[in-house]
Amino acid sequence: CVRACVRVWVCVHYLRQTFDQFEADGCDNCEQLLGFRNNAAMIQECTSSSFDGVVSLVSPLDSWVAKWQHIKECVPGIYAISVTGRLPEHIVQELEGRGVQYIPRDRRQQN
Repeated sequence: CVRACVRVWVCVHYLRQTFDQFEADGCDNCEQLLGFRNNAAMIQECTSSSFDGVVSLVSPLDSWVAKWQHIKECVPGIYAISVTGRLPEHIVQELEGRGVQYIPRDRRQQN
């Protein structure tokens, strides 16, 4: 099952061999903020199996696509162009409390 993080659009299966490996290692972009490591419930809550398109990010600071997708601070990898779903409100509030702006990735809700 390919899943994409709702926060940064990273495609889990493209970067990791299995969901279990993603659960064991966490997310290179979000681990400090969301704590995916060994937390299957959080992974289910903050990722989606419904997304459109993918882009490959090789050099984040030099990429116009990274700037356009708001992922220039992310590690190289495969990212979804858009993801269906949003982070739960309690997580958005927690991120905002830490000074982290959440940019919704669900293009359906922006129309």
